[in-house]
Amino acid sequence: MSEFMQRRVYRADHDDSDPRPQWGHEYRELVGGPLDGLLVDVTGWDTEELVEGAALMTEVGKYGPGGRALYGPRNANPIKWDWEGDIP
Repeated sequence: MSEFMQRRVYRADHDDSDPRPQWGHEYRELVGGPLDGLLVDVTGWDTEELVEGAALMTEVGKYGPGGRALYGPRNANPIKWDWEGDIP
């Protein structure tokens, strides 16, 4: 977790007093696409959800507000989730 401590967490508000990762939480690093470099909090997710990845809401993807960016675990390093494209 120490390598993540200065990173920004997905869905943290821009005016959040501490948008960084919190101790005791589990994160995945988003790689590529509109959310590149952010961390997503997966605390409490079950194994199936972690294997599937996620469709994360974003306003800066191909479909603008309301669109989602698809991210899934990297085979060689499942802590990193690679961008797989955007959906409306």
